[in-house]
Amino acid sequence: MWRQNLEANTVMKILVAGKGGVGKTTIAALLSHIFSNHNYKVLALDTDSVPNLAQSLGVPIDKAFKITPLTKNVKLIEERTGAKPGEGWGVLFSLTPKVDDIVEKYGVKIKENLSLVVVGSIDVSKEGCFCPAIALAKAFLRHVFLRRKEVIIVDAEAGAEVFGRGLAEKFDLFLCVTEPTIKSLIISKKLIKMAKELGIKKIILVINKVANTLEAAKNYLKIFPERNIPYHIVRFDPALQEVEMKGLGVTGLSKNSTIVHDVSLLFSKISKHAK
Repeated sequence: MWRQNLEANTVMKILVAGKGGVGKTTIAALLSHIFSNHNYKVLALDTDSVPNLAQSLGVPIDKAFKITPLTKNVKLIEERTGAKPGEGWGVLFSLTPKVDDIVEKYGVKIKENLSLVVVGSIDVSKEGCFCPAIALAKAFLRHVFLRRKEVIIVDAEAGAEVFGRGLAEKFDLFLCVTEPTIKSLIISKKLIKMAKELGIKKIILVINKVANTLEAAKNYLKIFPERNIPYHIVRFDPALQEVEMKGLGVTGLSKNSTIVHDVSLLFSKISKHAK
């Protein structure tokens, strides 16, 4: 069973993604803390073009603002690839840069067994080319997926397609986060289809911000009538809004809050159904 394997080796790679505004970063942050609280060593990775996982994890705002994503760290990119970002077409750079020290040198330690690396966007379409920054980021991700022995939780801005087949198929689980609206569920169905095509076999649809669980379930059945994708409901929690209005991360939530309860159940579901 997945749970026994997880306890023995503490290795799992989880992609948390969905369209903008569905709350995927909050889900990723809560899962990172919950896994960590269950004595798993966790590495959280932020691959969003506008990264904010640090703040959601509880890093103070002033410190979070000072974190430079790997894809924007010009000095590091030049040092490791031999080329500066934006030097133009035809420039030669290393596709196999040294990356095995990045977590220790450039990661942020959230607590004893939880670290964060802000990678930045790896979407080639946004950069306009396969540039040195993307080469460094993807080399780092390959190293993490193949060599790091821990639970890896990736907060991504889109779906699995930005990782490409070589990286996407390394994920053990895709948590596709959606709102309970028909429009959002349709987009999620498309993201799930692409993830399957890229080789991700285990998928859970996380229906977030749910005010009416019955209506959410009905909408799920309208878009997924075949019921071939398991879903998990995370109810709307006004306490999260209050915490975010204060500029705090998920650590500002009570352990008894609705969203912490529901994401804790998601953690239990993951540990029971993986293999």
